[in-house]
Amino acid sequence: MTTAGATTGRQVLRNSIAGQRKPLLLAALLAASHQGGEALVPVVIGVVLDRAIADSSALTLLGWLAVLALVFLVLSFSYRFGARAAERASVRAAHEIRLALSRRVLDPRGGAETGALAGELANVGVSDARRVGRVNAALPFGMAGLSGLVVSAVVLLRMSVPLGLLVLLGTPPLLFLAHLIGKPLEKRSAVEQERAAHASGVATDLVSGLRVLKGIGAEPTAVARYRRTSRDSLFATVRAARAQAWHNGALLALTGIFIALVALVGGSLAAGGDISVGDLVAAVGLAQYLQTPFLIFSGVNGQLAQGRASAARVAAVLSAPLAVPDGNAELPAPAGGRVELSGVSRGKLRGLDLTVPAGELLGVVTTDPAAATDLLDCLGRFADPEHGTVRVDAVDLSTVDPAGVREVVLVAAHDADLFEGTLEDNVRGGMPAVPAGALAAAAADEVAETLPEGTATAVTERGHSLSGGQRQRVALARALATEAPVLVLHDPTTAVDTVTEARIAEGIAQLRRGRTTVIVTTSPALLAATDRVALLGDGKVVAEGSHRDLVRERADYRATVLS
Repeated sequence: MTTAGATTGRQVLRNSIAGQRKPLLLAALLAASHQGGEALVPVVIGVVLDRAIADSSALTLLGWLAVLALVFLVLSFSYRFGARAAERASVRAAHEIRLALSRRVLDPRGGAETGALAGELANVGVSDARRVGRVNAALPFGMAGLSGLVVSAVVLLRMSVPLGLLVLLGTPPLLFLAHLIGKPLEKRSAVEQERAAHASGVATDLVSGLRVLKGIGAEPTAVARYRRTSRDSLFATVRAARAQAWHNGALLALTGIFIALVALVGGSLAAGGDISVGDLVAAVGLAQYLQTPFLIFSGVNGQLAQGRASAARVAAVLSAPLAVPDGNAELPAPAGGRVELSGVSRGKLRGLDLTVPAGELLGVVTTDPAAATDLLDCLGRFADPEHGTVRVDAVDLSTVDPAGVREVVLVAAHDADLFEGTLEDNVRGGMPAVPAGALAAAAADEVAETLPEGTATAVTERGHSLSGGQRQRVALARALATEAPVLVLHDPTTAVDTVTEARIAEGIAQLRRGRTTVIVTTSPALLAATDRVALLGDGKVVAEGSHRDLVRERADYRATVLS
């Protein structure tokens, strides 16, 4: 098994930031102007006290008030457009991460979905991507807070060397303590996101399988499972919230002590006559202002902690091992459609030997449903055999790129979903028109006749506006419409009545005549329409023949098909 490329959370964060260099630089410059302006406000007020009022000059007072108004204008403008640029960088970065995740999940080589529920991947693509993106919104203001500290330190150094050194030498240890305080938040945030993603995945599974759960009376068990999962998620969220509260409270206490120390030293210097009254006002104002950059650091540190945790989860998906590697070989064009499985072992398959001549309609019956899944994975190259080979037209599929395999071999899964759009759009897919006979062969023309606008009727997301049988027939019509050289169908008629099933069996046999078709099913109607049936037991072929002969001769076949 190969990997999609090792990716770490640090790399995800670095790429997220590097990809938004221009808006981040603009946001940082504007935000720095804003914080620099905020720091200059008490300085200008101090100058007003020392020069204008002390000199009793109205003209001087008006001049410095104009300067103060200009400072406010600049800092207001800077904040407005700096915040806009930072938000743009945040949204774009999150969008780029979602695109990267989508490309990885949809990669023909697969692997990203292994061991993960659909809701978990969705949570990573939405919540975690947003949290990583928010780091871009926080960083410019972190730099702005630093610029505010620098301006404050320079001004305080000009007033008094002890005050300036106190700020310059006291800030680094404070930032280091803030980093240490953020570690528990980062850890608990990662657990919070993991539990939330799992709860989302369980909820998605329960909703999609609600009809089945009701049918078998398993609703209480399903509800109990979700309650446990939800309770675990709630517990993790509460722990993360406590860590956030402790983090914010601890930083607020530290910054409060530091600011009080700056104010105390400034007051002592003023009392001793080392600085003027205006300088004292400016120092006290700067001491109060210092709370703003430290609060910014607190918020940025929290965003970074959560962003690092989410980046690690994004990296885990992006670097998930590939289910199958690339290949350089090519299948013949046009493909003949001869399929050969030689000594194939994977999962429940145990040295399976099976040949499907080009143009044959083959039925496959498995006594173990898991063996059917393993067979479909090997035929569609969603997984390679652990031993043995799968060949199409004498070409080993493990040497062909997965996308190239699926241009020739189409595996239509039992639980195929429909998409939002019209019924015709769902059947047509990317083709310019629906091939003649596809709707009728799948009995989907009857579905269109019952809808108010026929094939132009809109279908809701995942086809929920249709019944289970209607969805299944439309999905089957879509598979037949591709006219694939090799078509593999898995239980395509489990949700339709027997009369419709018999019509579908006849339609498939007629439409697919001359092209290789494998139907993995236990439906007597479908099996009766095949050219040949292969019975798989213990992962290998134990009997072959017509449906009628196998019903008469094999008790295990009768038990599987007729029970």
